[in-house]
Amino acid sequence: MKRVLMIAYHFPPLAGSSGIQRTLRFVQHLPGYGWQPLVVTADPRAYERTSDDLLQEIPAGTVVHRAFALDTSRHLAVHGRHLAWMARPDRWVSWRFDAVRTGLRMIRDYRPDVIWSTYPIATAHLIAAQLHRRTAVPWLADFRDPMAQEGYPANPRTRESFIQIEGTAVREARFSTFTTPGAAREYRRRYPEAAARIVVLENGYDEESFPSTAPTDHPPAPLNAGQLTLLHSGLVYPMERDPTQLLRALQALKETGMLAPGQLKIRFRAAVHDAMLTRLAREHAVDDWIECLPAVGYRAAIAEMLRADGLLVLQAACCNEQIPAKIYEYLRARRPILALTDPAGDTAATLRAAGVSHVAPLDSAEAIAAQLMAFVTALRQATAAPPSPEIVRQASRRERTAELARLLEACQANGA
Repeated sequence: MKRVLMIAYHFPPLAGSSGIQRTLRFVQHLPGYGWQPLVVTADPRAYERTSDDLLQEIPAGTVVHRAFALDTSRHLAVHGRHLAWMARPDRWVSWRFDAVRTGLRMIRDYRPDVIWSTYPIATAHLIAAQLHRRTAVPWLADFRDPMAQEGYPANPRTRESFIQIEGTAVREARFSTFTTPGAAREYRRRYPEAAARIVVLENGYDEESFPSTAPTDHPPAPLNAGQLTLLHSGLVYPMERDPTQLLRALQALKETGMLAPGQLKIRFRAAVHDAMLTRLAREHAVDDWIECLPAVGYRAAIAEMLRADGLLVLQAACCNEQIPAKIYEYLRARRPILALTDPAGDTAATLRAAGVSHVAPLDSAEAIAAQLMAFVTALRQATAAPPSPEIVRQASRRERTAELARLLEACQANGA
């Protein structure tokens, strides 16, 4: 069996990040395609929150080494402040030193055929670059989303470090993978000399995380008896997933009498910014429509999606080249979807390809009100269509892992 050394910060027992799923599911499925994963990740002390719920899903016998790492903002700050260079390119840059030592030892002991590193922790690419240069083992850089963007990171020196890291990765890695077509297009524009080596490798869902689809005489109970419930599962960012216009749309529907309390509930699960949501709901006098609930385990979150009347997507136009990883779980849940996102973005394109028709820009209360009312009406009349089964099948993590295995094979062949 061939071997791949995987450099990933997001890995169990880290809690609260959907980014864990990409690496974890690759680790689960790669052996089925002839590749043994060897994982270098961070010591759990670096994580703000941990949970054991996904540890048991790491396949028995998987080689996992956890290198020493600190979170600059928590471990190295004095009175809540730290020097900027101590968190450049990110707060976990201390991970780099022990991870390189650990990686070199693993390369010596296991002789992997390819190195794979994954962003959004930029330090992972720094680690992989050093290992690649010191050993000549071929490298595949998984970006997921764009790194340096206009105005991001806000600190100019940090942004410059991002530009340097992404340039190194694109030029030196055999392939650079992105989760959306828009991100891949942008990087082909930035690095035309590497355009042929920039590839789309989307996120997906894990079939094994979903309960059996065997027929049952007892359909799952609704989330709120007597009310339609729309579920938003996951983080609500103040800018990238700003719910303000959604709440203004609710207010308008309330004031016109088109929706009344008790008819609809919008549930935000694990939004993190609950205080913001509560404040906005109060300001727009729609408290009765909104509920904010804390995070639950991954499988419990999946079960909740299956019970929702509809699933809610929030994604601003500034993220047109990104697709939330949660989208693929939404698709697999096969529940109707209301997408509040720029119709021109990659998220909308992916959902439209799956047959989702209720789409409105996140920054337009008027458009949201129209689509929300149409969506609620379709739910009431049982005419809201679930996603296309064929598109759902293609979005499985197993299918994505087959694509990754082909890229690893190409890396190995090129490096031989």
